[in-house]
Amino acid sequence: MSIRPEDYGVPDNYRHWVGDKAEDYIGPFFFYMDGENPRSAFRVQEHNCNAHDSVHGGVLMAFADYTLCLCANGGENESVATVSCNSEFVAPAFQDELVLGRGEVIRRGRSIVFSRCELLVEERVVLVASAVIKRINSPAK
Repeated sequence: MSIRPEDYGVPDNYRHWVGDKAEDYIGPFFFYMDGENPRSAFRVQEHNCNAHDSVHGGVLMAFADYTLCLCANGGENESVATVSCNSEFVAPAFQDELVLGRGEVIRRGRSIVFSRCELLVEERVVLVASAVIKRINSPAK
């Protein structure tokens, strides 16, 4: 089954990351790379909302983690794992809104990447986050 950005009101320059069932279940999430920095997108659906009809904080954190990990793997198939992730909630997001992520690599080491991102709805920042991501060597095939 192909997950297409246009089916979720996401611009077609974004693409779907294949292979993460949790992200597909929560999102789906989409991305493209702007140099070494990812840009991500996700359309808020009813199942993403809490009792206050705003996006559940855990959903926003999962989307931020997705964006931060893309900083580490550069949008490629390199496996990565989050070591630590810090998030600050700034404003709510609501059903049908398009949440955009802007990731930035702070420092890339051989095995560790430091990154940060902000999630926005239009120009309204809804969450800022930073992470330490471990690069994992993929097994030979």
